[in-house]
Amino acid sequence: MLTQAGRAGIVGVTGRSPLKTLTLFLACGLVGPMTAQSANPVVDIGDRRELFVDRALIDQLDGVRLELARPRDAGSVFTFDRTWEGPFCGYATVIRDGQRLLLYYRGLPTAGGDGTDLERTCVAICERGHRFVRPSLSKYEVAGAERNNVVLAGEAPVSHNFSPFLDARVAAGSPHRFKALGGNEKSGLLAYTSPDGLVWRRLQDEPVLAGAEFDSQNVAFWSEHEQCYVCYLRTWTGEGYAGIRTVSRATSEDFVSWSKPVEMTFGDGGGAEEHLYTNQTHPYMRAPHIYVAVAARFMPGRQVLSAADAGRLGVNPRYFRDCSDAVLLTSRGGNRYDRTFREAFLRPAVGLQNWVSRSNYPALNVVQTGPAEMSLYVNQNYAQPTAELRRYVLRLDGFASLRAGFGGGTARTRKLRFSGTELQLNFATSAAGSVRAAICDEDGRVVPGFGLEDCVPLIGNEIARRVVWRRDGGAVSGDVSALRGRAVRLLLGIVDADVFAMQFTRSR
Repeated sequence: MLTQAGRAGIVGVTGRSPLKTLTLFLACGLVGPMTAQSANPVVDIGDRRELFVDRALIDQLDGVRLELARPRDAGSVFTFDRTWEGPFCGYATVIRDGQRLLLYYRGLPTAGGDGTDLERTCVAICERGHRFVRPSLSKYEVAGAERNNVVLAGEAPVSHNFSPFLDARVAAGSPHRFKALGGNEKSGLLAYTSPDGLVWRRLQDEPVLAGAEFDSQNVAFWSEHEQCYVCYLRTWTGEGYAGIRTVSRATSEDFVSWSKPVEMTFGDGGGAEEHLYTNQTHPYMRAPHIYVAVAARFMPGRQVLSAADAGRLGVNPRYFRDCSDAVLLTSRGGNRYDRTFREAFLRPAVGLQNWVSRSNYPALNVVQTGPAEMSLYVNQNYAQPTAELRRYVLRLDGFASLRAGFGGGTARTRKLRFSGTELQLNFATSAAGSVRAAICDEDGRVVPGFGLEDCVPLIGNEIARRVVWRRDGGAVSGDVSALRGRAVRLLLGIVDADVFAMQFTRSR
């Protein structure tokens, strides 16, 4: 493979731009056949979208790196300022239900109320724009208010960490279209269902899951990928509460009978030694075989504020001696997370109010909020009168990318088998940059007509652009149907650009 120094030397000797230099790689034998990975099994990706968030499909990078995205702060979308809410609201969930977004969260106005009837489950709704508003409900009277947005109360400890989801397995109109889990170590996890997300009923009196700590948000969903319900729950590793907050996983075929929880592992990326306070694991909406976890990383005893700072901000005295941020993990099923990036996905913002204990906790689920945009919601200013939910924005599929600078580079996949008829890429280039694609056989030899030198350069910033190759006579074609079912490798030539996702889709 061509080294960085070798690439720079070729550019210097030939005087060619990086764009032209990339087209020479195959012709000069600088990107040769693969041998070491030849025994690796073929990954059947069908026509599904694949994100470059880990190394699951990557065989070799030269001059290209995996780059973690930085979510952009889009401002506050909700403040927890009602008398039944307050500074200790948390464990939020955002669910897209058709055209509306539903926000669920724990309402808790005072410290020390965990697991008591001081906690309520509240809901807010976003139907247009980006602000959430409280529906006027009269299910419970709380804090002297007959009309409020409380959907569950008086069922401690369930409201401490009530975590709902929209069941992808259940048809519209079902009384069990929404499901939820909540509870603690003493109660176990109790199951609830709802037809509309507003009226909730307990599924049975007995807990559906027991034998773990559960003292955080325990998230569940129906997995189309694994054809079962999956729950990612809080456990502890080590001696009691002196240990490390960890994540374990259980599965179920019916949401009632669950397997014994198994602790998640982290592969080669590490991370088992860090406190993961919440995990927020969920199927990514555009590639549900990839589970995305935007987890709250808790740093106990890592103090930024002084007592005087906390007093000025109105931070509760129990909640300023630690700090938190968010990290990105992914999984493709089973009890393994890929921890490709050890650095923070979401750093605390400017201002001491962002450096308190249990702030910067992401809500469950990343949701699409525009044609090219998805949003992540984050609890901030915890234990303060200014407690709020903020929105952070990413491009669709844009958790991470394959990135190369102006010197250019290549990324080669493992052996793949696809069922689509054309290749689409989600990418962004500079005005001087480009992305090209080649299709090689399983040993790394270019398939005639599908080389980098044949590919029409992709220049621009698009969520989905079809890749085309020049044919004899100057015509172009993106038809790859002749290669369906074969073991191939994709080679990307990248110059001053990012590639976020790929898909061998079916042409229409």
